Amino acid sequence: MFMGEYQHNIDEKGRMIIPAKFRDELGESFVLTRGLDQCVFGYPMEEWKQLEEKMKALPFTKKDARAFTRFFFSGATESQLDKQGRVNIVPTLRKYAELDKECVVIGVSNRIEIWSKSIWEEYFAQSEESFADIAESIMDFDL
Repeated sequence: MFMGEYQHNIDEKGRMIIPAKFRDELGESFVLTRGLDQCVFGYPMEEWKQLEEKMKALPFTKKDARAFTRFFFSGATESQLDKQGRVNIVPTLRKYAELDKECVVIGVSNRIEIWSKSIWEEYFAQSEESFADIAESIMDFDL
């Protein structure tokens, strides 16, 4: 399980250190793709395969299903860590998430998310204000 929040920098070549606590869980090979809310999602290969199976089950006759599948899979790239524990984030994902220097890597249960520090801070501040309302609206899920 991925959890926690870590600050890291991305270099001019697009390389960023993945927190040591996340490396083993991600495995030798993992997938980075466009995430929701303007971040990059990172999935261990086994999680990615499960997600892929669920996405295949979406009805291709539905416009929203086609659009989401295109968005999600077109941005996906198989990635590995180098000997220093860095991942090279491809230019299309860096541009999408506006990753240029300071980044935040968070653990979100079955995936990691890579955020631009400024976008993360703005998102967190906005979400923090409505956290109680959000919690109340999902309490039906027996949390």
